[in-house]
Amino acid sequence: MTTPLIILTGPTAVGKTDLSIQLAKAVDAEIVSADSMQIYKYMDIGSAKVTEEEMQGVKHYLVDEIEPDMPFSVSEYKRMAEEYIDEISSRGKNVIVTGGTGLYLNSLIYDMDFGKSDANQELREELNKELEENGPAYMYEKLVSLDKEAAERIHPNNTKRVIRAIEVAMSGEKMNDFSKDLRYNKKYRPIIIVLNRDRQALYDRINLRVDIMLKNGLIEEVKGLLEKGYTKDMISMQGIGYKEIIKYFDGEYTLDEAIEIIKRDSRRYAKRQLTWFRRYEDAKWFEIDKFDSAEELKDAVVSYVKEML
Repeated sequence: MTTPLIILTGPTAVGKTDLSIQLAKAVDAEIVSADSMQIYKYMDIGSAKVTEEEMQGVKHYLVDEIEPDMPFSVSEYKRMAEEYIDEISSRGKNVIVTGGTGLYLNSLIYDMDFGKSDANQELREELNKELEENGPAYMYEKLVSLDKEAAERIHPNNTKRVIRAIEVAMSGEKMNDFSKDLRYNKKYRPIIIVLNRDRQALYDRINLRVDIMLKNGLIEEVKGLLEKGYTKDMISMQGIGYKEIIKYFDGEYTLDEAIEIIKRDSRRYAKRQLTWFRRYEDAKWFEIDKFDSAEELKDAVVSYVKEML
């Protein structure tokens, strides 16, 4: 029997957090996060992490679970998320997956085979040696020359993925971008809801959110992370809001420049997210501006979910 999986997504700052909690209370659900930044400990302000107070007693998973220096992959996310989903379902509760990290969502919606290419240990050791001798930039350029499409999806500092992609490319295959020819994951019956707003209204909310982050202590949070020994080369510290403040500390940006770049890159990220979510053919979109109140939106979403369960 397939487990119904309520997926509530949408671009950054659209208003997922509050609605997901209201929905969870209405349909007796617990929440599994699909946010690649909220999973990290100590990264609260820059990730707009849901607070204990905001949770209103609704249990959340995959929030505040991973140390910022721990390597964390999509396959690891899938493994942990599925364990939590099984555990929640076994208690007779519904599951809401909420967040805007598209690859995390795809890992649950679709049947993704992360181990398709067999590991070539000898080749991997050679590539790791090359990395030690020549550095991350050299290895990234090597990947660009072998598989430009894969390089566009991988951050140059994510050396583990860069090496894996080179290994796959050298075996004559391409890394799957998980966006084409996908089959649904037979374990789940996804009920996908995408929240959206008028573009300008969304951008205004993003800009305001960044201002609030600064007011709430984003600069102090980044300083504290650096003092704990977390470095700018870590994947966690490459998140929007973190890398720009680090560059401000390093003298690459003025504070005003850093703030404007955070706002700009957050808006661009929201645009990319919306493009990603439009691939979900079975998704139900809710245009928030068309509702007179948050209560009316909540009622419409709850009604739709109950109908689909």
